[in-house]
Amino acid sequence: MDAPSENRRPIAARSSGWARRTAAALARFGVSPNQVSTASAAFALVGAAALFFWPAAWGLLVCALCVQLRLVCNLIDGMIAVEGGRKTPLGPLYNEFPDRVADSLFIVALGYAAGLPAWGWFGALAAALTAYVRVFGGALGLTQDFRGPMAKQHRMHALALGSVLAALAPAHAPRVLAAILTVIVLGSAVTVGRRVLHLASALNGRANAGAKSGG
Repeated sequence: MDAPSENRRPIAARSSGWARRTAAALARFGVSPNQVSTASAAFALVGAAALFFWPAAWGLLVCALCVQLRLVCNLIDGMIAVEGGRKTPLGPLYNEFPDRVADSLFIVALGYAAGLPAWGWFGALAAALTAYVRVFGGALGLTQDFRGPMAKQHRMHALALGSVLAALAPAHAPRVLAAILTVIVLGSAVTVGRRVLHLASALNGRANAGAKSGG
């Protein structure tokens, strides 16, 4: 994860001691940020497979664990790249593509586990659109917009929470997972709308500022 500091997702855990020690240890062993980014997608594949093929208690808990491991990778890769000074030319690719794969794997698997496969595919599309609007704004020279209410970390925390709750109440697991999926889908749609509106406002503001300075 090699994004410029002004376009990094604000994460409070980045300043925590355990995160700094983990990033430093991996850097000492020669682990690259791109390898950590790839590992995040691998954890997503394992977690999604557990959710899809084994939506019983242990499978749900494996999914919840893999969600957290994916998020840890998303935290650590940027710390190795930026704080550790190990940015690479391919960093921007590894910053985005493993995340899109991981999101889709988890949310599509959640749809099938909840008995709502079409809803899961729609949720994966909505999640991808949240990232598309953010990156598109960055491509236009604006600061990338990480606002929610259902940004990446919010989607993943909702999935992890839902998986644990479903594991604790197996008789109600499909309903719990369906409820979490609905929250993710609707929240992602709202997030896309908020980011598009903010992007439009920023573009108008930049145009108006340019007109005033030119006049």
